[in-house]
Amino acid sequence: MSWLLTWVLFAAGIHQALPQTSYTRTQYCRWPCQCPPVPPTCPPGVSLIMDGCDCCRACAKQVGEVCNEAETCDYHRGLYCDYSADNPRYEQGVCAYLLGTGCQYNGVLYRNGESFQPNCKYQCLCVNGAIGCVPLCTESKPPRVWCQTPRRVKIPGRCCEQWICDEPRRGRKTAPRHAVAALSNGKDNWHKNCVTQVTSWSPCSKTCGKGVSLRITNDNERCEMIKEARLCNIRPCEVDITQHIKPGKKCLNIYREEHPSNFTISGCTSKKAYRPKYCGVCTDERCCIPYKSKTVTVEFECPSGDVFSRQVMWINACFCNLSCKDPNDIFAELEQYYEHREIMN
Repeated sequence: MSWLLTWVLFAAGIHQALPQTSYTRTQYCRWPCQCPPVPPTCPPGVSLIMDGCDCCRACAKQVGEVCNEAETCDYHRGLYCDYSADNPRYEQGVCAYLLGTGCQYNGVLYRNGESFQPNCKYQCLCVNGAIGCVPLCTESKPPRVWCQTPRRVKIPGRCCEQWICDEPRRGRKTAPRHAVAALSNGKDNWHKNCVTQVTSWSPCSKTCGKGVSLRITNDNERCEMIKEARLCNIRPCEVDITQHIKPGKKCLNIYREEHPSNFTISGCTSKKAYRPKYCGVCTDERCCIPYKSKTVTVEFECPSGDVFSRQVMWINACFCNLSCKDPNDIFAELEQYYEHREIMN
């Protein structure tokens, strides 16, 4: 037997011993796209997104549901398609939650759930990619009944500014200039043997159109730090607000539509019509941001008859800055515009 025949027989034996891994891959995406004339109506809370083929709008798959190349998971809820159980094909998976993602601030990476202090004024917590901070310095002013002209000054060796109360010129001559410790914002709110903490709402994720604002709180039965979200809309994208600026002016701090309209989300419409206020724009370098706002609950009704509610940011007042800070610096506006920070009620 020649060496060539021996090698052929040896290779054939190896081929028979190896498992057969070839298979026909299922084609979930087909082009050209064939979409229904009317997009589907998704259940309340389910996102209407583009499918994985980038063809048609479809209802996103939820946790525990089967997913594939075309039927994608609801990434708005932090879901992804886990193909690990479909080895070796990796064609069909199950929608599962992403592991808690860390946070990055000022070039430093923090783990999910890690508490850190970026400076002496704030204590922060990383929760699934979002940073929530609580101030370590009190902010209330002294009572104006006896302190007519309070002001904050920097004391050497101390991180937090301190309130200084200057007596009026016509006041008591013997009254010395004295420092006043800032008053507490109130007693700690105890909730079932834990201190309730709520951070401020983060800036809206979009400068125009529908966005999301986040905050971190432990005001729940388990006293567990969770991330809350509310809908926000600083200003409409489709309206040229500069056309509404009065002649001779460079800014319009508040814009309001003439007629009330309904809010919409995922194909569902609010039960009531609203006429919200929006922040305006400037023709110079200034930018307008919310100054006073509150959170309201809006009920939505879907074509199927289902009803659900969402928290929505309601703007009461805006003001225009001379300096627009880096939106990624979460402390810039707090420090620069201390007297003009957003007021919640």
